[in-house]
Amino acid sequence: MRRYWIEPQNLSGEAVQLSGDLFHHIFDVCRQNVGSKFEVILDGKAYLVEVTSVQKKEATAKIIEERRIPSLATPHIKLALCVPRFPVLEAVLEKAVEMGVQTIQLLSSEYSFIKSSEKISDNKWERWQKIIVSSTQQSGRGELMQLQKPLPLSKFIEQMDPHNHSLCLFGYEGEDVIDLQDYLRPQAQKSWPEAWIIVGGEGGFSTQEAHSLKEKGIQPVSMGDQILRVETACIALVSVLKYELGLMRKSE
Repeated sequence: MRRYWIEPQNLSGEAVQLSGDLFHHIFDVCRQNVGSKFEVILDGKAYLVEVTSVQKKEATAKIIEERRIPSLATPHIKLALCVPRFPVLEAVLEKAVEMGVQTIQLLSSEYSFIKSSEKISDNKWERWQKIIVSSTQQSGRGELMQLQKPLPLSKFIEQMDPHNHSLCLFGYEGEDVIDLQDYLRPQAQKSWPEAWIIVGGEGGFSTQEAHSLKEKGIQPVSMGDQILRVETACIALVSVLKYELGLMRKSE
């Protein structure tokens, strides 16, 4: 079953109006037509619709039934990522949506690819949002992942509260690390509203940055002897965290 993300203005009573880029994608690219049935997704609900009319640049579909899409399970997974090269970031965006990450907070750091959001064009933000929407449609989740503009790593660390409200960890190859699973298993017995995973860009974290993270009480963790690429580290950390915290069970 094909799924497409719509905006609130597309929904009108028992009908869905399709135009613009959405129309182009559904009818020119995916070759849907009058009588075609598919799902459209908006704010945690999926609507099964049937196309009733197709004009030159717009179409109408009627809602046949609706269902509630389960919300993301808690603790909500949030990924703080020192901005890597843009193709790497795009790979992370796609897979993070599929893995149920709620938010990605971009960070500027000593080794990050860019140092401020001014270095990112509007076209890039638009492209990244399209990647998020496409991955949301493919995975069938009911809400869009949030992508936040870069913060300086130092400011982000100041905002963290790893002792009371957040489970926080960061991948690190230096000293004073604990194996990821050894750290997570005791945490599974606690009730966390959110879990932050912090990942460096190409080059990782500087010694001073790692020290600042540790000083804040954020745990450095190891994933073994191999050095992982940024995109591999992100998805591996999310996967292990979800498994150990019981977030890979299907909703009832």
